[in-house]
Amino acid sequence: MEELLDKIAYCVEYGKINLASPYPPNMKGQEGADEYTKQALEQGIAPNDILTKGLIIGMGKIGVKFRENKVFVPQVLMSARAMSTAMNHLKPFFNSGAVKRKGKFIIGTVKGDLHDIGKNLVSMMVEGSGFEVIDLGVDVPAEKFIEAIEANPGAFVGMSALLTTTMVSMDEINKAIKQASPQTITFIGGAPVNNEFCKQIGADYYTPDPQGLTEILSTLVA
Repeated sequence: MEELLDKIAYCVEYGKINLASPYPPNMKGQEGADEYTKQALEQGIAPNDILTKGLIIGMGKIGVKFRENKVFVPQVLMSARAMSTAMNHLKPFFNSGAVKRKGKFIIGTVKGDLHDIGKNLVSMMVEGSGFEVIDLGVDVPAEKFIEAIEANPGAFVGMSALLTTTMVSMDEINKAIKQASPQTITFIGGAPVNNEFCKQIGADYYTPDPQGLTEILSTLVA
């Protein structure tokens, strides 16, 4: 059992999706996260163990490497694809309640900003750490964030921005969220923002990388 979970974690860490995938080159012709997850379920390994002892471990390792600049965006995207393929086997168990998510995370790139690479990376890492992600997309106004909060009570909220010109939107949206739902915990991220700006606008957390965000989230729900 442990060996199969280790294989799943390894495939996610190194982005090995399935048998047909040529990436990474040194694992060409080998089974990937897809096949190993299916085998794990067939052998009676609990879906929750596959998530927590396989997928989350693998995504956590690639997240740390990304934070330390040991890997770059393409490798993280391959890991996310491997995780997503494996998650397809687990989705029926999420829907039935057999596997519990840690919580919900609403994310969007703020109004006026159409950049989504950073947001997408965060979404993948957060999902890989065991949360349900509600991705609102790009150019998201305050009203859309608030609607999502009302539809998902207790969810955490992440706001992304790449342009300095849209930092104003982030400020306005955070204030609107806090006014409508004072208990909602908000996160901000993106190239132009920092911890000082986070404090200035009254957001709860700033993280410079996706792994830091997942670690804070996991602490908050522990």
